[in-house]
Amino acid sequence: MNSIKKLFNIEYPIIQAGMVWCSGWRLASAVSNAGGLGLIGAGSMYPEVLREHIQKCRLATSMPFGVNVPLLYPDIEKIMEIIVEEKVEIVFSSAGNPALWTPFLKENNIKVVHVIANKKFAKKAEDSGADAIVAEGFEAGGHNGREETTTLCLIPEICDAVSVPVIAAGGIGSGKTMLAAFALGAEGVQIGSVFAASSESSAHQNFKEAIIQAAEGDTKLSMKSLMPVRLLKNDFYRAVEKAEAEGANRAELMELLGRGRAKRGMFEGDMIEGELEIGQVASHIHEIKPAAQILNEIWEEFIKEKERISKLSF
Repeated sequence: MNSIKKLFNIEYPIIQAGMVWCSGWRLASAVSNAGGLGLIGAGSMYPEVLREHIQKCRLATSMPFGVNVPLLYPDIEKIMEIIVEEKVEIVFSSAGNPALWTPFLKENNIKVVHVIANKKFAKKAEDSGADAIVAEGFEAGGHNGREETTTLCLIPEICDAVSVPVIAAGGIGSGKTMLAAFALGAEGVQIGSVFAASSESSAHQNFKEAIIQAAEGDTKLSMKSLMPVRLLKNDFYRAVEKAEAEGANRAELMELLGRGRAKRGMFEGDMIEGELEIGQVASHIHEIKPAAQILNEIWEEFIKEKERISKLSF
């Protein structure tokens, strides 16, 4: 049996990424009800808001779901307390040292997966006791690895470096790309951008429309001297690009970024001055669809392409 399906007790080895301002309880429960693993994105939630989303998700689905937690979150202790109190069974951690919280979560019988972008942190995650690892390539939306390693190169390297199951992420939004990830050694996929544009996504409608209108080259990795993030190009992106070209230091970029800019863009719908985090795969997304339809189409294409390739003669 596929190790990711077995680990999470799900029907399909497809995980919906925990994306800030996009993945609340509606999206997570919809994906879980369709047979994948839905994740609530805690990165954009105050602790008590997260508690509310966990409780609503549990009412909306009887299937497994999890919470994604950026470990650099300022109220991380409260977030972890709520996860334990609410008996969350699966946590995907990211953006921080996995050794800080993995043992605590494991002591509370929580399955832990850590998101990495290089071999060093993959080994750290495994040594910390992670049950699986998400290897996220340069194509992914949101915060990204400084190494800029593409998914095609990253997945086999991480699969060779660790013994725990590897979940591929970055540029995956179809059955064909899912099959490619499996060919590279992954045993599951984590998908973000396509679900960010789903009907159940908590993103603003303006952002969803911008995603499905995006063309090739409309996203770019930005703010590398802070924490690299892939953004949809708009006036804010161009201001950052200009500042970086003129040699802006870290403090100047922090001032330009300000507070709440991601919320302003993705959640409140400011397409001009907001921070719009999305992956390169956005140029392949042309329609806003229900999460269940997205998952089913990906799985059906995966099976179809797998069968097609099996019949090829070389």
